[in-house]
Amino acid sequence: MISLIIPCYNEEESIPYFIKEMNKVMDKMNEKFELIFVNDGSKDRTLELLKDISKNDKRVKYISFSRNFGKEAAMLAGLEACRGDYIAIMDADLQDPPEYLIEMYKGIVEEGYDCVGLRRTSRKGEPVIRSFFARCYYKLINKISDVKVVDGARDFRLMTRQMVDSILRLHENNRYSKGIFSWVGYNVKYLEYKNVERVAGTTKWSFFKLFKYSIDSIVGFSTFPLVISAIIGILLMFISFVMFIVLLFGKSSLFGIITLMLFLSGMNMLFIGIVGIYISKMHIELHNRPKYIVKEHNIK
Repeated sequence: MISLIIPCYNEEESIPYFIKEMNKVMDKMNEKFELIFVNDGSKDRTLELLKDISKNDKRVKYISFSRNFGKEAAMLAGLEACRGDYIAIMDADLQDPPEYLIEMYKGIVEEGYDCVGLRRTSRKGEPVIRSFFARCYYKLINKISDVKVVDGARDFRLMTRQMVDSILRLHENNRYSKGIFSWVGYNVKYLEYKNVERVAGTTKWSFFKLFKYSIDSIVGFSTFPLVISAIIGILLMFISFVMFIVLLFGKSSLFGIITLMLFLSGMNMLFIGIVGIYISKMHIELHNRPKYIVKEHNIK
């Protein structure tokens, strides 16, 4: 059986299109399917729509959270609930074209891969600024982290049960699935495709949310910011000593002293902030709160 996990947040406009396209793919593949929609605290009619669809199609399951816990929590809930031998994660807005599931399935069953994912070769339709920062992010994290994240890789991928079981052994609250997928290893193949825009609705990812998500991923998979802050701290101590000598024996000025103090204070606050982010993540992990709360579901 193939399990599909579809996180949903205010996707009432997209779901009918998604179901229509998935039915075409499921008819072609002629395999047993279950579609697990995870309603992540939607404010629209997403849940009501899923309930109606599930009455007529027993393959459609839903999990509904008590509030919005985020896409990472929704993906985790689906992974924990699914029963399939092969498991895929995909978006409801059709930016993850369902027809690629056929080739993904062949990659695992016939070619022996443990995971087949989708990788965008273009970012057509995205704002230029967002695309620029996305490329910078992938270059940065791949330089400072031992875990390699493929530029343009989507969450959309088909995995074996063994790989999913390995992913579920990682219990951290600060989850970054692309990093987790890479960390567990296994043989992975990527299919390339050009970016596809949403079929309906609007994106839920603002620039600020993406920026925060990128910071979480860096903190979760690299200690490099702590190392670089220590190195720069040593360099600043040396520079401040040199400046002290210059100001002591040269023609010192109040402006120069104030500038130096402000610079060093600013760098000090920056490094305290970096350490604080790591400590805050430790604080969250120590709480060990549930990653999501299910209000209702129809999974048996």
